[in-house]
This record gives sequence, structure tokens and C-alpha cells, in this order.
Amino acid sequence: MTSNEFNDLDDLKRAMADVTPAPDAAGKAEVIARSMEIFETTQESRDSARQSSETPTNRGFLKGAFEMLISKTPILKAGGALTATTALVAVGFLFLSPQGQEMLQGPAPVLQEPIAAEHDVIVIADDTREEVDAAPMPQMIAAEVAQTPAPRALVTDGDGRIGDAEGATALDLGGTDITTGWGNTATVGRIAPTGDVATGVPAQNGWNSGAIIQSGGFNDHVQPPAPLREEFANADTNPLQIVAEDPVSTFSIDVDTASYALLRATLNRGQLPTPDAVRIEEMVNYFPYDYPAPTADDVSPFRPTVQVFQTPWNPDTQLLHIGIQGEMPMVEDRPPLNLVFLIDTSGSMNDPAKLPLLIQSFRLMLDRLNPDDEVAIVTYAGSAGVALDPTAASDTATISAALTALQAGGSTNGVGGLEEAYRLAAEMTEEGDISRVLLATDGDFNVGLSDPGALEDYIAEQRETGIYLSVLGFGRGNLQDDTMQALAQNGNGTAAYIDTLHEAQRVLVDQLAGALFPIADDLKVQVEFNPDVIAEYRLIGYETRALAREDFANDAVDAGDISAGHSVTAIYEITPVGSPTTLVAPLRYAADDEAEVEYGDELGFISLRWKEPGAQESQLIDFPIAAAVAEPGADAQFAAAIAGFGQLLRRSDFLGEWDYADAIALANANRGTDEFGYRTEAVQLMRLAQSLSGQ
Repeated sequence: MTSNEFNDLDDLKRAMADVTPAPDAAGKAEVIARSMEIFETTQESRDSARQSSETPTNRGFLKGAFEMLISKTPILKAGGALTATTALVAVGFLFLSPQGQEMLQGPAPVLQEPIAAEHDVIVIADDTREEVDAAPMPQMIAAEVAQTPAPRALVTDGDGRIGDAEGATALDLGGTDITTGWGNTATVGRIAPTGDVATGVPAQNGWNSGAIIQSGGFNDHVQPPAPLREEFANADTNPLQIVAEDPVSTFSIDVDTASYALLRATLNRGQLPTPDAVRIEEMVNYFPYDYPAPTADDVSPFRPTVQVFQTPWNPDTQLLHIGIQGEMPMVEDRPPLNLVFLIDTSGSMNDPAKLPLLIQSFRLMLDRLNPDDEVAIVTYAGSAGVALDPTAASDTATISAALTALQAGGSTNGVGGLEEAYRLAAEMTEEGDISRVLLATDGDFNVGLSDPGALEDYIAEQRETGIYLSVLGFGRGNLQDDTMQALAQNGNGTAAYIDTLHEAQRVLVDQLAGALFPIADDLKVQVEFNPDVIAEYRLIGYETRALAREDFANDAVDAGDISAGHSVTAIYEITPVGSPTTLVAPLRYAADDEAEVEYGDELGFISLRWKEPGAQESQLIDFPIAAAVAEPGADAQFAAAIAGFGQLLRRSDFLGEWDYADAIALANANRGTDEFGYRTEAVQLMRLAQSLSGQ
């Protein structure tokens, strides 16, 4: 029997039960020497392949186990030929025999490579090998049970789910999560010999490595992960508006992207996001679009583009697509930049997905700064302090060393940190400079002004100094998204969520050239619809950015800011007069329009108001919207697909029979060049949401 003929554990046991060859001392010595040579060569190869200097090799344990193996396994002890078959039998002896069970007592080694699998879930229980098809799993890891005679091994997805497929009931874990995090930030829980859970064992090589799970036998008291204590900033879905009664819609632009990254992280955990976590405008604005840029003839530092086309989910309505593209000045002409990294080092940041990822993320951006830029670091926990005085950006070694020295511990004195960061930024600022505080946190402010309203007032006072505040969220568990949004929106900055180093690259490197340099403050949009042409409308998203009609011309009312190179998208679904899908019947006693001016078939009128950075008075541009319906470009159609995806996640009542399959088809057909793969990733997330939703 060759090694290829071992198709199941029955074959393996039968091979082990074969007659042991007669002892041969010389053969035994040769086999032992050759076995140890193979072991050393294999271990050196595996050690050199490991990327992390902190990865424990468990080499001593494995070597000792291997020495015992070759001295106690009957076939090797007798000096039999060292073949692939005998090696496999030896491994089987190690894991299946009583002697092998004794050898495996002690610290659990960590598997460094994933185990390949033909199916999504593989369960080996006693002498029976079950292969169970499950939902698609993005990354396979292996967890080997070495101590129990019952279920022996299993393969789970990269998020640590165990036995969650129908038929995998032998493990009696019912989908229990023993892993938190994903990718570079995975943390693997370990079942101790008593059956208790000991969490916080980092996954090796940042990834995908499985961990040996020791247990005296699986039981039903394995603890599920603690529930997420998270609060999200959102509001009820924008209602349908009747143009004859309320023809004007006013809102503040929003270039934040935190919601998209958060829902991506949630989907990759194998869960659908709560509707409150979905802000559709942040999903749509996550992606770059090729809108026409302003020219020298434009009076504003941005150019608006308007398209009207048939709604994908309703043939009797239309989408009004508004795209705004900011100018991108020459990078070499930008003014000096002063950055204060305000870093949360409280105890809640003691997680691989938080402070360690934060440190790696900030390191990425150092090489993109100019020599005349400056960087300072302020930390806050129980108290706030300066971890790095203002330092030239060219001194990357000093900045990197200060980041490396950061450690998490204590409570969260967020306000103390903000005060110190603003003070330091003010000291660094000279005339013509741009200064920005980059707050990196899990959003938990539990000391000082913990109320979002009080924080909003404090930040509103500080923005008058001209110092911008942007917020970067890290980690899950106690993420206070509402606090992050209050800080960023009132600090004339943006909010982003960083769940992977790839996302840090997008936010802090790919977009750094323009994202930190404002070109327009307090950008507001107002649309007036023509009641002769449009019967109803609704704004898709922007629930937290709604403004009163009178706020549009009030320069004291804060709004969103746009930085160099940013694009902003807003989408209305509009119902033409006479459409069979009009949801509200006209009033019997509607007032007659006494206006003498005819505006023909204009769909509406758009007004944009903004301030030059640092200015107190706003400027205005406005223009009519032609009612002609055109064939939309790929950018507009992809944005519509994302808007539909967001409405599906929010469980909207406006989509009819339109479902995830339709969103996938529309997005897939309009991915365009997709230089960085963002749109392709969005399609994969739609597919994952489709599976999780049961559609």
C-alpha cells in the first residue's frame, strides 16, 4: 500500500495493525539518523519561510516528539525502510495511538500553514471522515484536536467558525466563534485541557494559521465571544417627499468612508451589518470616480456634473445623479503640513487590530510627507502626554521609534488628549501652513466629555482656530462610531475606519496627496424640484447630513468640507409627473401656481454654497437641471449599484423585487478599469451578503 492509498482513517489503522518487521539494529540507527536529518531540514525550511520574528516555532517540542516517535513507533523501531508510507503511518501513530496521545501532552504547537481542503468544512470524528459543504469560506485554516478520542480534527474558515455547517454536529459547538479579528489581526482562542476558553492567543504570521486546540473532550460550555458594544451614528431612512408640498431638499456633503469599511469588516466576520451601521452615502463615496475636474474657467474649486437616467430597481422612476469633483493642485506646490498624531493608548486599544495596526498604519505615510512637514505625537489614556515633540518629517527613524514605544493601558481621557493635541498643533502652525490633528482611536471616550453633544460643542469651538480634525477608527468590540462621527463632522475633517493594512494604504498613502489639504469648507447642496415635472423624490443616504432649508444661506451653520482631489456623489430617486408608480395622490384643493414665468421641462434647480478655507462668508453657484434622460456612464451606474446594495443592507421598502443578484450584475458590468480592485472587492462583498441573507 502506498501513501496515496491512505484514503481514510480505516486504511491508516489497518496499516498500523500490520505485522511489525523483525528488529534490525543497524536499520533502526539508519532510520533514526535519516529521520532526524529530514526533520532538521524541514524545520529550517519552515523557519526561514516565517515572516514574523515573534512567531513561536515550537521547534523543541516538535523535535522531542519526533525523537519519541521514531523510537517508539513499531515500524521505525524495528528499522523498517523509511518510505512515504512508513512516514504517514508514523504520523498516524502519533495522533491515534495511546502512546501518541501521551507524547502530545504539554504546550500546544501552532500549525504554520493552512491545510488544504476539498470542501468548506472537514470533520474527522473517530474512524469516520465527514466532508460537509458549507457556505463559501474566504480562507481556510486548520485546528487539530490532539487529546480527545472523539472529534479529532476540523477545518474552519479564517474567522474561526467551528462546525457551523449542517452535518458537523459531532463537535457540538454550533457555530461558536473562538476567533476574533481577520487577516493581519486575527486572534485565536484556545481551548484549555479543562475545556475552558483562554482567549488572546495571537494567530501566527498574522493570518491564517490555525492553532492546535487541546481539550480533555469537547463539551457544551465553550463560551461564545462577548457581544459587540458599539454605537452607530445614523437616522431613519429619508422619507418620500411630495414636490407640491416640499419641493426643496438641503444637505451637507459628506466624504467620510468609515461606514463602508465597517460593513466590509462585519461581512468578513460572517455577519450582516445592523442597518444602523449602514450609511449609504459613505458606501457610494468610498470609490473613486472619473468626474470632469474643474478648469481655469470655473469659479469654484470643484465642478458639479449631473446625470438623469432610469432607476435600476424601478422602470417608472429616475435617478438624479450629482457628482462633484474637487481640483487637484500640483503636490509640489502644496503648503507645509503640520500633523499631530493623537493616539488612544487606553486599555481598550490592547488588541492586535487596534494599537499594533495603528502603529503600522502611521508608518506607511511617513515616506509620503515632504521634508518641510512636521510630525508630533500625543497619547492619551488615564492622562494625556506628548510622546514626540514636533519633529521634521524627514527624520523617519525618530518618528518610527516613538510609534514603536507606544503601549496600551489605563482609562480613556480623550478630552485631555484633544486639548494637548490642539495646543501642540497651534504651536507648530506658521502663516500659510496647514495643520491637522489625526485622532486614532476605537472611539471609546470614557473619561472627560463622554457625551457626543458635549464633545461636539468643544470641537466646534476649536475649529475656529483653523486646525482640522480627522478621525481614524480601529478595532471592533466597543467602537463608538457616533462619537467618531461627531468629532470629525464638527472638526472640519473626515472619518475613516481602518480594519486592515490594505485600508491604511488607501486612506493614508494613496489619498494622502490631497485628502489632508482642504479646498472648500462648509459645502452645502440645495435642490429645488419643479412640481410640473417631478411628483415625488427621495434622497438616498445623507440622513445624518440633512439641513433645514434656511440653513443653506446661514454661514454660521457648519457643513462638510472637501479636500483636494476628492469626489462627492449624491443620488435622488425621482418620480416624474404621471408615472404609474406615484405613491401619493395629488391634493384635491392644491393651490394654483400663479407664477408667470415658464421654466419649460426643467427638472429642477441646483444651488451649491461653500467657503474658501478660513473664510467667513460663503460663495454661491447655481444652475438648472435639464429633464432629458440620458444613457448613464459606468461611474453613475456603479454608484447606483452601490446605492442599491446599501438599501438592501438597510432593508429598504423602495426596491420592490430588486435583490442582491441584480446589484451584483449591475456592479459587475460597470467595474471599469478598477486600478486598485476596490470595485471588484465590492462585488465580492455583495455576493457574501447575498449568501448570509439566504437569498
